[in-house]
Amino acid sequence: MDKEKAHIVVLTNGAEKMHTFYSNVETYHPKGGSRSKTKWAPQDVVQDSKYLEREKHQFREYFHTLADMVKHTDELALFGPADTAEKFRAELVKNHRLLAGKVKTVTKADSMTDNQIKALVRDFYKVKS
Repeated sequence: MDKEKAHIVVLTNGAEKMHTFYSNVETYHPKGGSRSKTKWAPQDVVQDSKYLEREKHQFREYFHTLADMVKHTDELALFGPADTAEKFRAELVKNHRLLAGKVKTVTKADSMTDNQIKALVRDFYKVKS
């Protein structure tokens, strides 16, 4: 999982199904911050707080939707290249305690292809293909 999408791999009787869920979290591109045309004039100030607050709300919505999608699972293993998986686990601990108890690992992993993701999940759960 990362900021833009989460791959949900469901293992059933040794077979895996993969679903991809795309988030609505925007990438951070502030506008402004330009210099005035006159010498020694003030710069325009970029309000980082409004971008960060909007991103926080988007993450909360993304995590809530993901939690609803995986609420009937037996176990969860979270993998991802950034700290998004750790943020998701923290959100589960805070707002979805039953689901948080099902998290078996939160592991950093580089960006992978779909087949690499499936292989990682099979390897974690020791499932033979």
